[in-house]
Parts: sequence; C-alpha cells; structure tokens
Amino acid sequence: MSRVQSGASETVGLGQPAPSFTARNQHGELLTVSSLRGAPAVIIFYPWAFSSICRDELAAVRDDHERFVALGARVLAVSCDAMYTLRAYADAEGFRFDLLSDHWPHGAIARAYGVFDEQAGCARRGSFIVDSAGLIRWLQVNQINEPRELAAVLTAAANL
Repeated sequence: MSRVQSGASETVGLGQPAPSFTARNQHGELLTVSSLRGAPAVIIFYPWAFSSICRDELAAVRDDHERFVALGARVLAVSCDAMYTLRAYADAEGFRFDLLSDHWPHGAIARAYGVFDEQAGCARRGSFIVDSAGLIRWLQVNQINEPRELAAVLTAAANL
C-alpha cells in the first residue's frame, strides 16, 4: 500500500518540496520520504520489474550503488509492481537498494511526481534528486521506451 500525502501536486518542479509518500519496500518495510530528511535521496521511477530496459537500468544502479552511498544518497526505485514481485525481482538481480511498491492505490506516487502514464498504466522513467531539506534539485523524465543515462543521475547527485 502506498500513500501520498494529501495536497501533493500532479507535477513537481525544481526547488519545490518533493511530494511525501509512504510505501512498502520489497521486504514489506514502510518507508516515508520525509523520514529521509537530512540526507539526499535519488528517486527512480521505472515501468516494470523484469523488463529488459528496467533490468539494465537497475543493474547499473546496483553496480554503481557504492558511488551513491559515497555521496550520502539513498536510492529509492519505484514501480507499480506488487511488493512480492519486487522481492522476487530484487532477489533475482541482487538489488540491495529499496524497491518501492506503488501498486495500491495504483500509481499514486507516480501521479504525485507527474510521471504516471495513464495509457500504459505504469510510471515513465522519472529521475529525481531530492536534497537533504526535501527539495527537488534535479529531475529528468524519459518515456517508457527511452532508457535514462545513469551517469547523468550520478553527476546530478554529486553536484548537491
């Protein structure tokens, strides 16, 4: 179950507060974005677990995870998949970062960040860097079939 704080906007912009939400990770643990204040966060929306582009992107995050950790940034990967699917995905791919379920209400978090694709029923490839005060400092949204460049995400996180 994911919950978006009431009053969250349908789109977000640079310098605005990141919409707060609570969601379960692949282990069933509740995580609230607002609880991460004091450290930067990298929020990565992706369409589907086990799909080829998503697998490649998240494998790159896995392989460079120590670089994010060295920057003090916590990685949160968000999809509309169910928590149990995310657990199987994380176990199969060796993902040690949080995979958050935006399954129910379906796509609520992606909608709050302005990246939900109504026709496909999933998130577009949105990338958001949130600073330690909870403000969005960098964002990029790619279409479902357009892979993101992890190097750009790492560079943006390093420039906080």
